[in-house]
Amino acid sequence: QVQLVESGGGLVQPGGSLRLSCVVSRTIFSIYTMGWYRQAPGKQRELVATITSGGRTNYADFVNGRFTISSVNAKNTVYLEMNSLKSEDTAVYYCNLKSGFLDSWGQGTQVTVSS
Repeated sequence: QVQLVESGGGLVQPGGSLRLSCVVSRTIFSIYTMGWYRQAPGKQRELVATITSGGRTNYADFVNGRFTISSVNAKNTVYLEMNSLKSEDTAVYYCNLKSGFLDSWGQGTQVTVSS
């Protein structure tokens, strides 16, 4: 069993920045993909960004260069740096880990972009 714990959400003004963190409870030694997803009220959960164990990254089109996903394997941590935030980025952000049959989610962290 693996636990994922997100942190770093909060209230920020449009144009502001936040950095989300996701700590994995144990080291994953096999090939994995970690991702950030988000779900706004009344909408389906959608992919924001992913990073593989090999360091390959992928972003949703709406990111448009504003967000950066990164990982520090020594800390079992994945980050999502978000800049130039817009009101439409308001959502609960979830961390996800996929590795083989493992598919784990965190509890989510709220991001609210509002003036």
